Amino acid sequence: MNTVKKIVDEIRFLPEMQAREVLDFVGYLRNKLKHTDNTRQSVDEFDQFGAVFDGKFNRDECYDRQNIS
Repeated sequence: MNTVKKIVDEIRFLPEMQAREVLDFVGYLRNKLKHTDNTRQSVDEFDQFGAVFDGKFNRDECYDRQNIS
C-alpha cells in the first residue's frame, strides 16, 4: 500500500473540521518545500564565488592593496 492510499484511508472517516486541518497541513508542507527549493537555488547562485574567500581575514592585508583611481 503506497503512502497516498494510506493517507486517504486514514482521513476518510475524519470529521470535516479535522479533514480541513489535514488539508491545511498539506498546504503548509508544500509551501515549506517550495521555500526550501528557492533558498537552495539562491545559495547555488553564490557557490561560484566559494573559492574566492577561504574564511580567513587579515585586517592588515586589506590596507596593503593598491589604490585604483
